[in-house]
Amino acid sequence: MTFGLIGGPEKRDIILVGYSDSWPSRFRQERDRIVAALGEKAVRVDHVGSTSIPGLTAKPIIDIDLSVSDADDEADYLPQLLAAGYELRVREPDHRLVRTPDGSVHVHICSTGSEWERRHLLFRDWLRRDVSDRDAYAALKVQLAQHDWPDTNAYSDAKGGLIAVITDRAESWAAATGWTVWRS
Repeated sequence: MTFGLIGGPEKRDIILVGYSDSWPSRFRQERDRIVAALGEKAVRVDHVGSTSIPGLTAKPIIDIDLSVSDADDEADYLPQLLAAGYELRVREPDHRLVRTPDGSVHVHICSTGSEWERRHLLFRDWLRRDVSDRDAYAALKVQLAQHDWPDTNAYSDAKGGLIAVITDRAESWAAATGWTVWRS
């Protein structure tokens, strides 16, 4: 399976806002909606992305990691999420993305124990504790938001270099402290 973007590329303005205290409660509402749809099939439901990091400038989109037994087994979870009102946007190996029709919530579906799950949680936990990297990431996002991107994926790709540098520091921290997904 290769990367599949359902509906094609989207050109959207990149609008950043200051951290909002309402984002954790918005996440909890969506988590409850996901768990109601999937029950125990939702092994983990975590708030990730910039809206999960207090003090970080962000696009006002709630990003959620949903860990299931096997993300490639769509029949096990996708019909229930579609019935709950989410729309499929991305299909790639070991990752799916569904979102609300207005695009204000993105649910990244990955397999429990996958690198996708680990990477998102580690990056979140590191930025929650390291002010210097959080500030550097915010500054880059503000700088990049000034550009006219052909689509939102290009904006995300432009952050890749700094994300890799920050991830290296996060990996060192994880190794030094014994951080794991289940102790995040």
